[in-house]
Amino acid sequence: MLRIIPVKKYLKVAKSLIANRIAGESVYPVYASFKLTRRCHFSCKFCNIKDNSAVDMSTEKVKQILDNLSKSSVVLVSFEGGEPLLRPDIRELLQYARSKNFYLLFTTSERKLERYPMKEFAEYIDFLHISIDEGHGNLEMLDRLKEYASYGTRLSIQIVVEKETLGALENKVKLCYEAGANVVIMPAVQMDRTDNHFPDLEMFETEMKRLKRLYPYTTYTPDGYFNAVRKGICSTASVVIGADGYLSYPCHIRDEKGPDLSQVDLMDWLKGEEAKSARERMKNCGRNCGWFQYFSISDFVTPAKVIDALRPLFKKHQSPK
Repeated sequence: MLRIIPVKKYLKVAKSLIANRIAGESVYPVYASFKLTRRCHFSCKFCNIKDNSAVDMSTEKVKQILDNLSKSSVVLVSFEGGEPLLRPDIRELLQYARSKNFYLLFTTSERKLERYPMKEFAEYIDFLHISIDEGHGNLEMLDRLKEYASYGTRLSIQIVVEKETLGALENKVKLCYEAGANVVIMPAVQMDRTDNHFPDLEMFETEMKRLKRLYPYTTYTPDGYFNAVRKGICSTASVVIGADGYLSYPCHIRDEKGPDLSQVDLMDWLKGEEAKSARERMKNCGRNCGWFQYFSISDFVTPAKVIDALRPLFKKHQSPK
């Protein structure tokens, strides 16, 4: 069972969703991706975030941002990077995040997880995502899924699919299914300074539907993602916070910055003209990048869609047909 956070938080989220519906746009977010560092072990060809020379924010600044998110409409915060385990204060940050009013997702692609006290860390993590795919060059980690599942928190494997690797997707999903691990599958989006590895959308959707039938209650990539991409509908119901503490707004792909969230109240800023203008630019953006976070979030902003999208997390696997 998911832990229970204070009722006032759920009420704030509900009130914010109602306000979004009245406004006809996602003024208030429910999900925040927090890039704790730009440092990373990998040089994935579809990613442009790696910077080994980048200086991390101080521990106190990260805590100030977590305080900000805790009192906001955000109900799920994802610790990401780079590689968040590279921060020497990661234990302290996990402990602190656990005391806040949101659920915590933790994404790692660290090959040597046994070097870290992951069972202890799992006590502070609600959802553990481990990135495993050809881009990270760490497919051998698929042989250790049962070990990762033993950490004691909800485990999902995150797979980035390139047009070159779509045909190899089923074997990875099958291994996750057999190990009792969930899987979230997202396309390799073309970012600035990267080549285009985005898979053919029709082929990707067809394969996802097939795999969901073959391996039920395993994959929770929402079906609505594909229609959102076709219609060019992305949403600021999901936000990204950069490794410098600044809000990427309206989106990470456009590389536009909002306020320093260690200094500015998120909810107050979102009501202002600067944020409103940014959301208008997002609506009129013709890039239609397909960035998973912004195009899939529409399946997580009503109770019915949340239940349907997250069903694999709470259902037992059935035998493949």
